[in-house]
Amino acid sequence: MLDLVYPRVTPGPPRPSRILMPGLATGVERYEVLGCGALLIPVAEGDRVSVVNTEGGQRAELVVADEKGRIDAGILGERSDSDAGGLKALLAGGAGSGLGGLRLGLAARGIDLAQAGAVALFDAETPAGTEHTFTVTRAGVLIIAAPGAAMAPDAQDTATPLGVRVQRATLRRVGQFALPDPLADPVLDLRVKSATAEAYFVKAGDYIQVIDVDGRQCTDFQCFSARKLDKGIEHALDVTTSRTLMGHDFSRPGLHSKYYDHDMLPLVEVVQDTVGRHDAFALACASKYYDDIGYPGHTNCSDNFNRALAAHGVTARAGWMAVNLFFNTNIDAHGVVISDEPWSRPGDYVLFRALTDLICVSSACPDDTSPANGWYLSDIHVRTYSGAEKFQRAIATRATPDAEPKMTKETAFHAQTSARTRNLVEYKGYWLPQAYPGGAIEEYWACRQQAVVIDLSPLRKVEVTGPDAEALLQYALTRDVKKLSVGQVVYSAMCYPHGGMIDDGTLFRLGRDQFRWIGGDDYGAVWLREQAQALELKVMIRSSTDQMHNLAVQGPNSREILKRMIWTAPLQPSIDELGWFRFAVARIGGPEGAPVVVSRTGYTGELGYEIFCHPKDGSAVYEAVWTHGRDLGLRPMGLAGLDMVRIEAGLIFAGYDFSDQTDPFEAGIGFTVPLKTKTDDFIGRDALIRRKEHPSHRFVGLVIDAASDVGHGDPVHLGRAQIGVVTSATRSPQLGNIALARLDVAHSAVGTAVEIGKLDGQQKRLPAQVVTLSHYDPKKTRPQS
Repeated sequence: MLDLVYPRVTPGPPRPSRILMPGLATGVERYEVLGCGALLIPVAEGDRVSVVNTEGGQRAELVVADEKGRIDAGILGERSDSDAGGLKALLAGGAGSGLGGLRLGLAARGIDLAQAGAVALFDAETPAGTEHTFTVTRAGVLIIAAPGAAMAPDAQDTATPLGVRVQRATLRRVGQFALPDPLADPVLDLRVKSATAEAYFVKAGDYIQVIDVDGRQCTDFQCFSARKLDKGIEHALDVTTSRTLMGHDFSRPGLHSKYYDHDMLPLVEVVQDTVGRHDAFALACASKYYDDIGYPGHTNCSDNFNRALAAHGVTARAGWMAVNLFFNTNIDAHGVVISDEPWSRPGDYVLFRALTDLICVSSACPDDTSPANGWYLSDIHVRTYSGAEKFQRAIATRATPDAEPKMTKETAFHAQTSARTRNLVEYKGYWLPQAYPGGAIEEYWACRQQAVVIDLSPLRKVEVTGPDAEALLQYALTRDVKKLSVGQVVYSAMCYPHGGMIDDGTLFRLGRDQFRWIGGDDYGAVWLREQAQALELKVMIRSSTDQMHNLAVQGPNSREILKRMIWTAPLQPSIDELGWFRFAVARIGGPEGAPVVVSRTGYTGELGYEIFCHPKDGSAVYEAVWTHGRDLGLRPMGLAGLDMVRIEAGLIFAGYDFSDQTDPFEAGIGFTVPLKTKTDDFIGRDALIRRKEHPSHRFVGLVIDAASDVGHGDPVHLGRAQIGVVTSATRSPQLGNIALARLDVAHSAVGTAVEIGKLDGQQKRLPAQVVTLSHYDPKKTRPQS
């Protein structure tokens, strides 16, 4: 008899895949209440609600109402101990306060706040991360407010966000998430059930909101001109035509927002998008797709479209072209179309505006054979709103993967800039001008010869205050903060322990224990807060970006413009006295004018200043600059012109010239790392010593001997071998075709001849020569003049 040999096995049932999905913890919902904002959240019996003072020092007010709209703090097991004055003041702020949705939600539930009491939490001294947790005793709604007032530019009492976590007593699964409150009073409220499609009419000018109710569910959207259909003309939205005209992979809020039919008739424009990842290449799923992968007869969006559109006389098609909302598709390095789970989360949406009378159709995709719908099928919801409503164009961004989305905002100067150009782009969560009607070259010459005004409000401002503020910044920044005087500004890098850069920025010292960090990324504040908490330092790190918007006035005539409009008290330096990298607390026009902070800083390589103000004073500040600069040749400048002058001056830009893999030496700002004179330890010091002593790359300038465009990411070659990469490039009106590049240190000497690869890097080459980093005024004599 043969002895049987059995294979060794791992005992027990299979383990589920370990997949980390930040912000999507099972049974936990996360919300963010913006500073000077409020939020309404439905709650149920047994839910645990935690309110977190994310940045510290922010008051909170909680108002609770039952399902009949009656105010009752007992639902949280608490008693009201304030009159909800902060919440009432926010709601009294008018239509521009951004709380229209909350007002609508209160009205729909019959909640009257006139006599409402609130549960008050936190105070100005509350440390960051402090939280209170409540258990809900019965169903109702919770209104959470983060009240605050306008912050003066030289003050630091900013209003900051509150974090909210709701641990649901009953786990919400697909199909159980609550439909978000409408953005306004709906004209149409339409549920598109899972694996079906619905057709509907939309009047010209009205808005169409397509909502992913449960998250990670795709939907195909298609529409026709209703007037063409009346004539028997079946011209559907054509994504190929739309991509060609818009120059993008899919249309998005802003200048490139429209979708067209193949006659180039605009049908819809995208107004808001909370996801930012869709598909406009592939057809809606069709019967042949499923047949070919072994699922004959599978329900599909194209057949569902045919059934829904039949009532409108639309001829059936085997496969429908569509805007595939929430689909996460891409083309990999080998040219293969790939797809993965959608980025959309419960309640995410796209908001369109109808540009003509439309017949629309929306599906809830039935694909359960791939990750396209996150492996679970759910519903889609469609709402339409009257064209009389006003919705700002907006794109959602997240500072970190588990952060709540923030919609694009308008800066304090938007009324002035948008009146002068429609060429606006989304940048860091705000709409900024890309160029003005005269064009970037006209703006360039104005900056170099006269003066320009630039909206730079998206720069992230962070208030760092407390007895350990200096100690934290001395440890977290590369510069020697102990040498910084009150009224002085210093440019610094912020690095990870391995020496890679988090951000670059400027640090203002407002007092002995008061600093303001101004950088390019929200994560700088998060990083500072994490270091302070790890070291148990007594310091507050609070964002003030929404309380502090800024204009740059740059160019040879900038000093004269500011002399005409800025008043400073006797203890503050006048504009004539203000030194390079210094600032003054000032006012516009006189001692009763709008308060501002003026710094002698800039991003152009020219003499220049920046003016910081609260958004409520934005119009007054812009108009003052414009009035006093008009006869001195002042022009507005957009991002395209700014890119020209900053590249000429060798000034770096995050995401292009540096990343977390780049150290300050490789980014050309080694002067921000005083290794020989800063005697205190700082984050990344040991790694930076090692990287300085053994450099592998050097940041250089290139002059290109060809009138052909060069761009970020183009390879730099010596013979066949790639020795570096272009990080930024521009066609300079006075210096020719120039670039910034990071090259292998062995081939980075000034005068080295190299070639920039185009096409595949080999078939087309542009000859270039290595030069010093700053093409324009390398000794920085102009900004110091």
